[in-house]
Amino acid sequence: MPRPKTMLTGQWADLPISELAGKAGSWGLDGLELACWGDHFDVVAALRDRDYVRRHREMLDANGLQVWAVSNHLVGQCICDPVDVRHSGMIPAEIWGDGEPEGVRKRAAERLADTARAAALLGVTTVNGFSGSSIWHMFFGFPPNDWDAIEAGYSDFAERFTPILDVFAAEGVRFALEVHPTEIAYDFVTTRKTLAAIDRRPEFGLNLDPSHFIPWGLDPAEFAYEFGDRIYHVHIKDSRRKLNGRRSLIGGHLDFGSPDRGWDFVSPGRGEVDFDTMLRALNDVGYEGPLSLEWEDSGMDREFGAQEALAFIRQKDFPQSEIAFDAAFERTPS
Repeated sequence: MPRPKTMLTGQWADLPISELAGKAGSWGLDGLELACWGDHFDVVAALRDRDYVRRHREMLDANGLQVWAVSNHLVGQCICDPVDVRHSGMIPAEIWGDGEPEGVRKRAAERLADTARAAALLGVTTVNGFSGSSIWHMFFGFPPNDWDAIEAGYSDFAERFTPILDVFAAEGVRFALEVHPTEIAYDFVTTRKTLAAIDRRPEFGLNLDPSHFIPWGLDPAEFAYEFGDRIYHVHIKDSRRKLNGRRSLIGGHLDFGSPDRGWDFVSPGRGEVDFDTMLRALNDVGYEGPLSLEWEDSGMDREFGAQEALAFIRQKDFPQSEIAFDAAFERTPS
């Protein structure tokens, strides 16, 4: 069977979830990946008021929508990051508190653990998110790295995430880290190191978003083949490089959509991701979970883009064959 087609609601958090659910249902989506910001899924309310979860379910059901995953990327980013003022605008005020970095990190860890508890009440078994990283700023290797400090970064990640994963295990929920620049895992090598740091606990897996592979010359299909047993969720998002000798992949401190950027996110099918090859790889490794549209394109109306993206991925996704194409050649006609 084709995989469910869902959509991350994070880029739509300015809309009430009831309004967005109505749009998503009319577009023909199978479900929503609920973001834990805006009013889309409130972790604290879900734990405090069981009727909150019931009302959410009824609202989704009324629009013909299911939910396979929730997202708490923004809170997760604070867990291992060297927290600064940039984080204050993207997390709840009670987690920011007085802004003292270690206090923020601890409160963020508690909220991510609570997200597992809230997801379980909603009947959801996957939470997608970020981890942050205490060592991402050292990625370029200059000033020359202290390699003990790099290893300490993975130890720091494991120390902070082990109690979180204990809660996930107790709740029967899995955490899917989005492999992404600024996270503890951002390519093949760092993903291997991240999995090793937590002894490959089954509660910890990966959210594959191919748009974060293209700018750096990485192949998301090859990633699926190497880490297939850990791919717990998949985002459908695209990106393309715009290099012309004047634009850089790493420089400029430019906002998305700037004409001087060396790469940008674009609507699925309009960039460089080879979705056909990636989806065949996902078939090969047995991934049957949702394909969740994470729509980001600074140059396109989002409602047009979301519907175009849904049509595109429906055309690209197909069930794997259960027979060899030449099996009929071996039969003798009666």
